[in-house]
Amino acid sequence: MEEQTNETLHAVSDAASAAAEATFGQFTHKFADFAKTFLTWENLFKVIGAVIVILLILIVFKIIKHFIKKVPAEKLQPHYRSIIIRFVNYLLYFLVAMYVLSLFGVKLSAIWGAAGIAGIAIGFAAQTSVSNLISGLFVLGEKTMKVGDFIVVGGVSGTVDSVGLLSIKIHTLDNQMIRIPNSTVINSNFQNNSFFDVRRVCFSVSIDYSSDMKVALDALKSVPEMCTTILKDPEPGCWYDGFGDSGINMTLAVWFNPANAGLGDVKNDVYIGIKTAFDKAGVNIPFNRLDVQMVDNK
Repeated sequence: MEEQTNETLHAVSDAASAAAEATFGQFTHKFADFAKTFLTWENLFKVIGAVIVILLILIVFKIIKHFIKKVPAEKLQPHYRSIIIRFVNYLLYFLVAMYVLSLFGVKLSAIWGAAGIAGIAIGFAAQTSVSNLISGLFVLGEKTMKVGDFIVVGGVSGTVDSVGLLSIKIHTLDNQMIRIPNSTVINSNFQNNSFFDVRRVCFSVSIDYSSDMKVALDALKSVPEMCTTILKDPEPGCWYDGFGDSGINMTLAVWFNPANAGLGDVKNDVYIGIKTAFDKAGVNIPFNRLDVQMVDNK
């Protein structure tokens, strides 16, 4: 009985070994046939040619990006440079992918058709993003701002950190980052306080009705000479601006360069100058007074 069992086990083992050898042999045979079909001189030259073409594309794009980076900042702003380089990178990936797919016999017309259908579907699903993208092209084309400018958009003000195709990023005076969609920039009133080299700021002040108007005007005109933050050219302006309820209104308009002095410094400088000039000339600035009368009910 034991001998019979051993013979049966040997038979099963031999059959399993034979089946495994047959399967492995078949697989090896098929792999060898595939290798013979694929590893031909024609395919080898195709692979070598593809590698050479891809290397040439990489070299050309590297040279293009090198020249873009060498363009002076006066002719190409940093945020425009970064966007162009990013676009060049995307174009490089696209061309290499299309070239590799064409080597494997993939029909590009089918890909373009699928991409068109997918683009329509994505466009309907992301209308807001598409709107921001189109608005971003207008923002970049108009060149109304650059990194470092102080802007005001829709009641929000801050310094521009980046300008992208979908949005711009700014940081406020209290160092809070705010992302503003490009569609908001296009559809809202946009103010760039750093667009020009010099800015004008106006200061309003009132004088008492008992003051000598000629003396007050001369005193206000002398303020720019006391302030180091104010430009002498363009020339400051000074004029009377009507009669108020409690005083005669005056306006002083001065120019300053934001690159040399901040708006806060200019305001401090001018307000101190106005008070100093008026005190020296004996000109009174009216202010509200409260009269208190003590009544004795006894």
